[in-house]
Amino acid sequence: MLSKKVKLLYGKNGIDLDLKDNWKPHIIRKPTMPIIKDIKSEVTKILENPINMNTIEQVAKNAKSVSILVCDITRPVPNKLFLEQLIMKFVSAGISIQDILIIIATGLHRPASETEIVEIVGSSWVLKNIKIVNHYARDDAMHENIGTTKQGNIIKLDKRFLEADIKIVTGLVEPHFMAGYSGGRKVIAPGIAHADTITTFHSARYMENPNSTSCNLKNNPLHQDQIEIVKMIGKIYAINCVIDENRNLSYINFGEVIDSHMKAIDFISEFAKVKCNNKYNTIVTSAAGSPLDGNFYQTVKGMVTPLEILKEGGDLIIVSECSEGLGSKEFIESQKELLRVGPNQFLKNILKKDFAAIDEWQTEMEIKSLKRGNIYLYSQGLSKEDKKYTGVNIINDLSKTINDSIKRHKNNNIAIIPEGPYVIPVY
Repeated sequence: MLSKKVKLLYGKNGIDLDLKDNWKPHIIRKPTMPIIKDIKSEVTKILENPINMNTIEQVAKNAKSVSILVCDITRPVPNKLFLEQLIMKFVSAGISIQDILIIIATGLHRPASETEIVEIVGSSWVLKNIKIVNHYARDDAMHENIGTTKQGNIIKLDKRFLEADIKIVTGLVEPHFMAGYSGGRKVIAPGIAHADTITTFHSARYMENPNSTSCNLKNNPLHQDQIEIVKMIGKIYAINCVIDENRNLSYINFGEVIDSHMKAIDFISEFAKVKCNNKYNTIVTSAAGSPLDGNFYQTVKGMVTPLEILKEGGDLIIVSECSEGLGSKEFIESQKELLRVGPNQFLKNILKKDFAAIDEWQTEMEIKSLKRGNIYLYSQGLSKEDKKYTGVNIINDLSKTINDSIKRHKNNNIAIIPEGPYVIPVY
């Protein structure tokens, strides 16, 4: 009799995990989500019936320029399904193609390469006709100071977005392990924010706040700042997408950025938060596959989101391809510092800072996992040198690691989360 299998998201093709007879696996995934079959018609419908805003024709009446933010390669936003229709709608309303700009909201990530821009945009017409540029968070001259939030964050944003008559953000709405949910206001900040603004967002006073967590917006300091930033700017519109585990489009809307984003959150929260009656000594999860598992920096998200159902001292086993290695040079330095001083001293040191060092916040998030239990990583993309700086246990055999965990804890109940950080187990 053939063993049953479950596919874990890993790279572009996934990994099939054989379920052994001695395991009691509990597969934690979203309920079956609806799939939009006639996508072109649905996009036409949302553009003609926007949420809490005038029609596109009215918005474009006295406008001359449009700036559209798109996420970088780390987010699987299905831009190819709507970008061309969105742009053509504004062109039909009188905006010149030459006055439409797409900005890739990189935050502090590296700029998108030409090959990646093709993948991000996905439409040959858009690539041929619309100017597309990267955001550079460390370029002082490209940013404008628009004010300071109540929490003291000085907000500097990409001038090219601020100067446009019509401002649009596009993104994927999914759980986010710090901001509650991705997409919407988050595409602006940190998406096109200056490094100083981003490193304030990621300082320990924001990150160590217990409300800075998955699926929570209430008193979440990151979300509060992001909403305040939207109000500083003025009118902004958004396309919000939700996809299922197989990357099919499940929901899409268009409208005023805050209201449309909240409607998308209402939709995804019914699926992404999965109630669990147990906590587990052994959890097997992923970093959500490509493009999110491109490096170890992004992998940390998958190490943090299941912690609510991991028993103290339990084992969290994660698969992540990490085809690009660890991440930025700053993140690597942060990982080296973690190994040098240990988790407790690392946290003590960063709590004193008003600005986080670039990318050290992901090390900070990793520490939450390390304090909870034992972390095991299966990755074929990391070099021998890279593996030294992960701070976790490196494994080559998933089944053996799971069996060892079962023996160690004398408990064969295991949780398996194929989609990783896009599913939030709630105890």
